[in-house]
Amino acid sequence: MNTAILLIGGNIGDRPKNLQMAATLIAARAGRIIRESALYETAPWGDVQQPDYLNQGLQIETEMAAPELLDTLLQVEKEIGRVRRMKWGARVIDIDLIFFNNEVITLPHLKVPHPQMQNRRFVLAPLGDIIPDWVHPILQLTVAQLLDACADPLPAQKLAAATP
Repeated sequence: MNTAILLIGGNIGDRPKNLQMAATLIAARAGRIIRESALYETAPWGDVQQPDYLNQGLQIETEMAAPELLDTLLQVEKEIGRVRRMKWGARVIDIDLIFFNNEVITLPHLKVPHPQMQNRRFVLAPLGDIIPDWVHPILQLTVAQLLDACADPLPAQKLAAATP
């Protein structure tokens, strides 16, 4: 069994409903959700002329290998209505594979750990809820340490605790 850490988020439409739909489809198709972070409202990264995001971290157990998991996550995005138009643009849903076990994966279409996660408060804050002691396999720092050191000035406001 593999452990994957995901970040789900979106800023178009009914954000809580879209995140719940993503979590439901991930649980049905990719693997059992072990932990869910609180919901976080976060400022947009890159193109700031768009609505704020709602983000949530998920820890799942999956029998899939990382490339197969990524394909499944991309299919879930598509089913919910994700259309890729521009980098850092507004989106109904975004599902990022942040960690996969303690592996370092470098493929043309998949980089794990996510190469910019340590620079983004909107990733680190939700993950701090569920895996604060997880050690980044390249940087050798915990998620909590990365969050403490994160220079990203954009806010990540905790909104609600995850449902049990």
